[in-house]
Amino acid sequence: MKNVLSGIQPTGDIHLGNYFGAVQNWVRLQEEYKCRFAVVDYHSMTMPYKADSLRENTWKMVFYLLACGIKPENLFVQSLIPEHVELSWVLACLASYGELNRMTQFKDKTDQLRESDKDAFVSSGLFLYPVLQAADILIYHADYVPVGKDQDQHLELSRNIAQRFNHQFGKEYFIHPEPLYTETPKILSPADPNKKMSKSLGEKHYINLFGEEDRVRKQIKSAVTDTGETPSGEMSPGVKNLFELLRASGNQVGYDALMTDYQSGALKYSALKEEVAETIVTLIRPFRERLAELSADKRSVKAQIQDSSAEIRKRAQQTMREVRELTGLLSMK
Repeated sequence: MKNVLSGIQPTGDIHLGNYFGAVQNWVRLQEEYKCRFAVVDYHSMTMPYKADSLRENTWKMVFYLLACGIKPENLFVQSLIPEHVELSWVLACLASYGELNRMTQFKDKTDQLRESDKDAFVSSGLFLYPVLQAADILIYHADYVPVGKDQDQHLELSRNIAQRFNHQFGKEYFIHPEPLYTETPKILSPADPNKKMSKSLGEKHYINLFGEEDRVRKQIKSAVTDTGETPSGEMSPGVKNLFELLRASGNQVGYDALMTDYQSGALKYSALKEEVAETIVTLIRPFRERLAELSADKRSVKAQIQDSSAEIRKRAQQTMREVRELTGLLSMK
């Protein structure tokens, strides 16, 4: 089976955008590929954080992913496999300053930090982030990385580094990972449908996948629909977003019926919101139930993920033994 690698930062709640954009697809990919999915806590250190929060959020993300259907044997915590960081240093020596300086995420995150403080500290880890991401991928010789088409820049860097490594050390050792493009719906903020759903915008701008049902209903029913700024004859971003949520949630029957009403001019926004709210609540209910089951036996679940991380680490250790040999580094007896 071909290898697939992907990761997610432990930044708190999983919202509907995260689920439809990545996690839902990961669950499906497990049936076709040899999958490894990481909670990438090293990556979270590139932005200001508190140690206790990082540890708590890392385990929280583990439980969320398991509740969504990720198999425990396919899941690991990045920091439990230190070889990622070791390989990252080797690969950093094969990445140019110019390549890293062109990474759009570094610029975006820097701007985000300096929006509130023009003298904000910008970590060098943020600059080197794409190299660690390349190490995450290459250490398992991943054939595919599931990405949206707007995320290809970092994967291209991984391919460039792999090619440079192979050329410098005279062996076709690292394969060139390919994108596994997925059609991911663009889920927008219910409070401002001109912006992508995001936790960084505040609680009213995202819908928690594990949120209380009453709160989810309230958020949907208070979602912005028509601001009056949309050109005549075009669907407003807010209404379009509600329809997108219906389709992404698998309610094609409701989508078709309400779309017919919209096209005939008979659509009532209250009916659309009611259908979306009930569809989302129905979607998330089994996730919430599964999370409650897992949370009732936290010690056992944590031990299971530590074991799966140790098992997955064996592949990373093998890669580093081979990389050390190829690059002239010494190895312990």
